[in-house]
Amino acid sequence: MEGNTNPFLSGNYAPVRSEDDFELKVRGEIPSELRGSLFRIGPNPQFDPRDPAGHHWFAGDGMVHKFSIEDGRVTYRNRYVRTPKWRLEHEAGRALFGGFNPRMADPSVVGKDGGSANTNIIWHAGKLMALEEAHNPAEMEPVSLETKGYIDAYRSRVTAHPKLDPKTGELIWFAYNAGDAPMSARMSYGITGPDGTVVRRDDFEAPFAAMMHDFMVTENYVLFPVMPLTGSAERVMKGLPLFSWEPEKGTFVGVMLRNADVSTIRWFNTEACYVFHPLNSWEADGRIFCDVMRYDRAPLFTNADGSPGAPATAKLVRWTIDPSKSSEAIKQEPLDDLDAEFPRVDPRIETRKHRHGWFNADTTRSGPFRLNSIAHLDLQTGRRQIFQMGPMDGLSEPVFAPRPGSAEEGDGWLTAVAYRAAENRSDLLIFNALDIAKGPIAVAEVPRRVPYGFHGNWVEG
Repeated sequence: MEGNTNPFLSGNYAPVRSEDDFELKVRGEIPSELRGSLFRIGPNPQFDPRDPAGHHWFAGDGMVHKFSIEDGRVTYRNRYVRTPKWRLEHEAGRALFGGFNPRMADPSVVGKDGGSANTNIIWHAGKLMALEEAHNPAEMEPVSLETKGYIDAYRSRVTAHPKLDPKTGELIWFAYNAGDAPMSARMSYGITGPDGTVVRRDDFEAPFAAMMHDFMVTENYVLFPVMPLTGSAERVMKGLPLFSWEPEKGTFVGVMLRNADVSTIRWFNTEACYVFHPLNSWEADGRIFCDVMRYDRAPLFTNADGSPGAPATAKLVRWTIDPSKSSEAIKQEPLDDLDAEFPRVDPRIETRKHRHGWFNADTTRSGPFRLNSIAHLDLQTGRRQIFQMGPMDGLSEPVFAPRPGSAEEGDGWLTAVAYRAAENRSDLLIFNALDIAKGPIAVAEVPRRVPYGFHGNWVEG
């Protein structure tokens, strides 16, 4: 885009608008047991935004990237999620919606569905679902990546980060800004059964309206972190950002039993901070433990008066909550000193106590946060391994692929998409999950870039 200075429209954030099918050249050897698909998703604007200088990364159209592995071969396919927004703009041949600034929207689309389905992609109950935070899940056909439309059973918006209980098969989820007002403190809590039936959706009031990107679930509890990245329609009407940092509001975590009524939520508290992504949560000896990537302030967003926010990076910490005590204070202790994001565990251990965690890290310590590394932390021994790329290269969130037939935590492979800055293209990397320091055991070369995205998941078979 000529004259553009927005970092979210340049480098490997820049859109890749072609929809392609490639068979990838493989270096190394892919284990014969590794059979399935890595699905990844991220924002990828179909057209240049109406306000390039004010464009936010989170606002781009969703594009799904699928890496399929079978018999040592890897194929790649990418397709846009054809939401109502995508179809309206595709027909018009230009951007119509205003992203995070609805004042920039074309008058023809005011009040129309501007969903982007760009944040996460999951497999549950035989359905591949593209998710973001303001709409129903969008179902995708898993082979062709054709968009099948919204799943109406959810009745309204759903989080991009539902939690799958590996023992019960239930999908646990929430929604924020669930009221009729443009930006409300109303939230929803829901459960989808293992057969895909939505069996529960109940509303409650949070302490204030905020962007709540993710949440925590244990075997018996659900936890709702409400942090001071606040939402305000009134701010927008004054020409200020929809979401901004208001630290004076503090941080609250609502705790309730998974099968209890929402009226039983108890709000615990800690100082102002922000968490986009937890690693995992569990309970033991009557206490609840949450390992989270904690920022001192929300990055990528301004202060409430519109002034630029201070830079911020996250580190892995452990929150401990004791529902048996009268105090609502949350205990906090550091677990690692790396600047890090996008933490993941072996999905077979989610909601139960984990030993192993993987996450992106910045080993450059050069100022701007760069995801140039993947770290593996053994929380039992304290040993940390790191796989590091060049300072200008980038790595996607690591995604775990379990070894078929194995039940041991950590027995499997780690997958990640690497951006090679010097070559301006990407690779799929495959590691032995417990030995990432040795580097990838196989590399599948993509002939062009895969732009930076958010989340992905492995689907076996």
